[in-house]
Amino acid sequence: MAARRIGFCLVEGYAMMSTAAAMEPLRAANLFSDRPLYEILPLSVAGGPVRSSLPAAIETRALEAAGSDFDMVFVVAGGEPLRIRDRALYAWLRRMDRLGVTLGGISGGSAVLARAGLMDNRRFTVHWHHLDELRAMSDGFALERRLYVIDRDRYTCAGGTAPLDMMHAMISAEHGAGFARRISDWFIQTEIRVAEAPQQASIAARYGPLPRAVSEALELMESHIADPLELGQIAALVGLSPRQLQRQFAGAVGMSVIRAYRDIRLGTARELLRTSRIRIGEIAQMTGFATQAAFSEAYRQRYDEAPRQARDAGL
Repeated sequence: MAARRIGFCLVEGYAMMSTAAAMEPLRAANLFSDRPLYEILPLSVAGGPVRSSLPAAIETRALEAAGSDFDMVFVVAGGEPLRIRDRALYAWLRRMDRLGVTLGGISGGSAVLARAGLMDNRRFTVHWHHLDELRAMSDGFALERRLYVIDRDRYTCAGGTAPLDMMHAMISAEHGAGFARRISDWFIQTEIRVAEAPQQASIAARYGPLPRAVSEALELMESHIADPLELGQIAALVGLSPRQLQRQFAGAVGMSVIRAYRDIRLGTARELLRTSRIRIGEIAQMTGFATQAAFSEAYRQRYDEAPRQARDAGL
């Protein structure tokens, strides 16, 4: 199997810490695997060395010379990303989107994606410094003050060391929680923060002491809201059989895996209903429901009210 080709489009002034926190876990994954898993390609509009937040630069390949054979492309930006007006960058990112390339934003990178019109109908986050300005641009953005957000083909995180946690979630979903844990241990990342970390306490603080597999299953659920994993997938990724996971989950959390997963997704939907003007049908899609009718029925059962009532109460 070919290595996943991941581009990092660096905007001048990008934060070196965030960039390293995103790239290094991929390098370590290659180190611990018996085959290359990820190919890392630094990119920029013009190519050549691109200056970072430190007195240092990373050599990059020009976008037009890099081709279009990417599995993922992350935009990494610091400084004032909402002041960027680079038509060539926007056009290239839109072309990647049309080709089905997964896109991501690190620190201010998701603001660049939003400016390019590529975050419509997607939940996303951005460095807290840019939150208010981005919210002022449009009340249609599904912005969340979270550490990272993975919404189908969009991966965004808040910068700083948050890429370590986002990459852990990505590697865990692709290669299993045990493999991802080896990489975290390599970087002495002794506590993996979940996506909601800036707003909520850790999983352990919310649920109490949990078996390792249950905690890892909850982390997978919270990073796969729009594209829910099946029970068998979750169990395989945490190294248990579905029956073993169900038994541990019921004992630790007091409900089934699927029930807990649905509650997590509905909680996200409730937040979106109360804090955004995104259409209810789109919120249903963003939280992994096949139809608006199925979402409305599940929401009514969980909260004893219709989604429209939650919208009216919030706005």
